[in-house]
Amino acid sequence: MSMTSSRPYLVRALYEWIVDNEVTPHILVDAHYPETHVPQQHVNKDGHIILNISPSALRDFYMGPDSIAFNARFGGVPFDLFIPYGAVLGIYARENGQGMMFEAEPAPKSPSPSPVSPAPAPATVTDIGSGSKPRKGGLRVIK
Repeated sequence: MSMTSSRPYLVRALYEWIVDNEVTPHILVDAHYPETHVPQQHVNKDGHIILNISPSALRDFYMGPDSIAFNARFGGVPFDLFIPYGAVLGIYARENGQGMMFEAEPAPKSPSPSPVSPAPAPATVTDIGSGSKPRKGGLRVIK
């Protein structure tokens, strides 16, 4: 029996644990993983970027079943980020290094083309760079 990846569950649980302990959550991201959208000028020579995902450092934070998306500032310039869980190589607390590292995950395989042309797929919210953002439901306090 094939099971889904445990990585999204572990990342979300560790994020909650780190925030509950009032330390700063950081993630290590493979910036070259498919569909990953991060500021390339901040990617190191190994193709990785470390991101502070503390609630106070972000806007429009979304941690869904398949990806993490948020808006953050880099050098004062806002940037929409989109990170599939396969691109997350680790999550840890900046202050003490406690957390978990993951092995690199192979890129998902593209579906093989079928002999009959399928109808165009509906638009998705995976392209954060186009300005669309995943929506999360809930109430907001407006002052």
